[in-house]
Amino acid sequence: MPKLTSQEQWIDIANKFYKKTNFPNCIGAVDGKHIRCVNPRNAGSMFFNYKQYFSIILRGLVDAEYCFTTIDVGAYGREGDSTVFKECPFGRKLYSEELNLPAPVCLPNTTDSPQPFVIVADEAFGLHKNLLRPYPGRGLNDKRKIFNYRLSRVRRYVECAFGILANKLRVLHTPILVEPDFTDPIVKACCILHNYVRRRDGYQFEDTFFNNLDDIQNYGNAGARHEGIDVREYFADYFVNVMSVPFQYRFT
Repeated sequence: MPKLTSQEQWIDIANKFYKKTNFPNCIGAVDGKHIRCVNPRNAGSMFFNYKQYFSIILRGLVDAEYCFTTIDVGAYGREGDSTVFKECPFGRKLYSEELNLPAPVCLPNTTDSPQPFVIVADEAFGLHKNLLRPYPGRGLNDKRKIFNYRLSRVRRYVECAFGILANKLRVLHTPILVEPDFTDPIVKACCILHNYVRRRDGYQFEDTFFNNLDDIQNYGNAGARHEGIDVREYFADYFVNVMSVPFQYRFT
């Protein structure tokens, strides 16, 4: 995976997401997938996930071109999304503010209240000033429904990337019949090949519909940080006022 150490690289990713999804200051979409594996001897239930099979977890951050910018492979299948993300190298750097992210900037068509650059995720992740997740629950007001819709337009990029990955590299359609320690480099190699092919050949739109890797279970609210709540509220207000788009009201 490329080493993202330059603020210019983060800004380039954010500009592409804004151009394609009308979501500003977004540097990626993150999610996790279960990769089927064989259970090693004396491993007990560590690899046994909630879907009743053995797996390791592939965690991926994806850019606006369906390429992986960073991955983490090898967490036990029984572990939860939020826990795995916080303990992986990228998650630790995010929460300790060591990712060299650009300074907060004003969103397009605004002149005050600079906002941080953010990653989007699903409900399984904890809210943070640099990581936005949907509003949970039912009976949401229109503003929150619109925010969730706008967030989902970015989040689908990681789901589609996993779909393209599985469709191109069919080894991921069935259990990988080696020990988990050897499964890890196989999955990493698949992600590197995915990026190479994606940049060389592009992709067929139909590829994005063949996602045969199983979703990781959503585990409720892990506890939101106050700053994350404020950032999400600002974006929600922004999407119904300054950066409103006509088609978003079909989802209220």
